[in-house]
Amino acid sequence: MYRILALDFGEKRIGIAVSDSLNIIAQSVGTIERKSVKNDLKKVGELVKEYAAEKIIVGLPLNMDGTEGKSAKRAIDFVKELKKEIQVEVEMLDERLTTAQGERIFLEADMSRKKRKENLDKIAAQLILQNYLDSHVQKDRI
Repeated sequence: MYRILALDFGEKRIGIAVSDSLNIIAQSVGTIERKSVKNDLKKVGELVKEYAAEKIIVGLPLNMDGTEGKSAKRAIDFVKELKKEIQVEVEMLDERLTTAQGERIFLEADMSRKKRKENLDKIAAQLILQNYLDSHVQKDRI
């Protein structure tokens, strides 16, 4: 079985998560501090090699009404560049509720605002990947 990498593409950071080898559980593995598209692509390429990932899931931050805003357009542009640079399958997944879900988890854990902000990208990537695993990979097993 291969691993899947997930990215929560933000303006300042990219949250990173990876699946276990059975593609059942998503685990947060950190963030990439954004510097330039070239640097971001290089870092993602290194992670693909490190985790032997054969697929990348990138969160698509649609507006609540399903339309594409600035954030979605930035993520789509990044994915276009990613597909040129990295030779693995790349898919986008609607991530509309993952940030709110992550915020709720942190609030329930009584985490400070500063810590929530530092960790939100990581948990968002993990939630994006877990949602993908639960809805796509599990169906393949049945």
